[in-house]
Amino acid sequence: MATPLLAGLAVAAAALAGRYGVQAWQVYKARPVVPRMRKFYEGGFQPSMTRREASLILGIRENTPPDKIREAHRKVMAANHPDAGGSHYLASKINEAKDMMIGKSKGSGSAF
Repeated sequence: MATPLLAGLAVAAAALAGRYGVQAWQVYKARPVVPRMRKFYEGGFQPSMTRREASLILGIRENTPPDKIREAHRKVMAANHPDAGGSHYLASKINEAKDMMIGKSKGSGSAF
């Protein structure tokens, strides 16, 4: 006697779980796509480059070792190189950021 009752409850529970699962999936698919993390520095430039600004441009921390700085510079420069459609101004700022982080800063700022 109890077996058909338990089987009916199990079928009803499975149907409700399926219904809520389909609703949750539709809500998940309808949500807007929001990037989880910014990959590159967004914003204007300071009059003179600081270590903080240089690290934001390259997407690294201020205490990153030189080999990681060069690797980050290579990635950012590949995306913004003038030969690949980027601007000369951005390329100069990226190079200035690398020089600032490695310690080769001239202190004169960019050419622009």
